[in-house]
Amino acid sequence: MTEIHLAQQAEADELLGRSPLAALVGMLLDQQVPMEWAFSGPYTIAQRLGGDDLDAHEIAAHDPDAFAALLSAKPAVHRYPGSMAKRIQQLCRFLVDEYGGEAEAVWADAASGEDLLERLLALPGFGKQKAQIFLALLGKQYGVRPRGWREAAGSYGDSGAYRSAADITGPESLAKVRAFKQEAKRATKAAKSAGN
Repeated sequence: MTEIHLAQQAEADELLGRSPLAALVGMLLDQQVPMEWAFSGPYTIAQRLGGDDLDAHEIAAHDPDAFAALLSAKPAVHRYPGSMAKRIQQLCRFLVDEYGGEAEAVWADAASGEDLLERLLALPGFGKQKAQIFLALLGKQYGVRPRGWREAAGSYGDSGAYRSAADITGPESLAKVRAFKQEAKRATKAAKSAGN
């Protein structure tokens, strides 16, 4: 089991450390909400499904309306629980169809960083940035390091960087990643207003 501190909540982080599917679902949820909220989502979902783990077969087969209601119950798992419920089920159906429901199979035998990046890009809900961040997370914190993984992860693979979820190992690094993201937002805003 890997020691993870993405959710900043012991039980949720413990699940992320032992469940490859929880890590993938947390990454999928990591948009338009604070990272800790996103990465505590898999634990909340597992609890609401009545267990202490996530199962791709169970989620894929779940009634879509009931699954959306499960994510929408207070406190909601995401700012957009209905659309995220659909995305999680799409991801789980893909994992069932392509990998026998085993999330870890996505990266277990990847021949190279580029190969792994292509596999991640094929996942529903994973664009280039999300795939590269997850690749960096796998390499930096889960010990999944196929040849060329840092290069395939782009700047997210840089050693000593504080750019994304891949770099969060506790409250201090979370604060550094937040500061980086705020600065990047400010720079983007400034560039847009300078272009007008």
